[in-house]
Amino acid sequence: MSASAALQTRMGRYAVLKADLPGRGLLSIGVLLQDPEADRLYLRLRRDLDSLATEEDLEVLSALGDDLAAKAAEMGAEKLFEYLESALSGSVRITDREQAIVDQFDRALDRLYSRHVQSKVLEFRTHLPLYSLRAAAGRFLDNDEIVEEGWVETPENIKTLYPDMFVARVVGHSMEPSIPDGSLCVFRAGVTGSRANRLVLAEDRQMSPGKDSAYAVKRYKSEKQATEEGWQHGRIRLESLNPDYPSWDLDPDEDKYRIVAEFVRVLE
Repeated sequence: MSASAALQTRMGRYAVLKADLPGRGLLSIGVLLQDPEADRLYLRLRRDLDSLATEEDLEVLSALGDDLAAKAAEMGAEKLFEYLESALSGSVRITDREQAIVDQFDRALDRLYSRHVQSKVLEFRTHLPLYSLRAAAGRFLDNDEIVEEGWVETPENIKTLYPDMFVARVVGHSMEPSIPDGSLCVFRAGVTGSRANRLVLAEDRQMSPGKDSAYAVKRYKSEKQATEEGWQHGRIRLESLNPDYPSWDLDPDEDKYRIVAEFVRVLE
């Protein structure tokens, strides 16, 4: 069975948390996602509340995430939703629950958050630039001119963002299940140290006619050989994680390819 076929989906239920803030109106401030089978809550709240709320409201909203997580651990997700649906009103409220098809709950939460919450862009604090670059989880994928398309908010568990980090989309099935087809992924440019066994974004510098660049995401493997000038690459291999898809060797001439960045994680 292929890695893509082995990906299993389940049904979750989610609601959007909203706050009625003075001078701002009713804003979406987070998403709550329920795993009914495990009775577990997944929660993500926006991180720019200090720019939106009054000092009094901010004190309450800042404690909300920890309070909801503690209540979910104590009573379970279903009981927590029932409590919120009956108790919340006024300045903080929750929408009706809706169903969502889920492959992984963490990733599903990020997708739902991106769809329903539009937070303030805090460059390289909470957001990373999104580039039009499409990278193939397979053979090199041609791109037209690469441009910045906007900014994407990252999850809170990415503790530190750097100016050499960016977001791009990966298409294809050869890196599944680690990188699902169509995923938005975080990369960090300027790969340092050994590249061995890292997932990397590689650029084919022998550009296709009429195109600007061609990119692929693969696991980097190399074999070195001794020469009179020292050690040099004898074989460089870009490996697929999905065994149903081929791997291949790169020409060791580094004028013909470039390792652009290291894969960090899937966003959604």
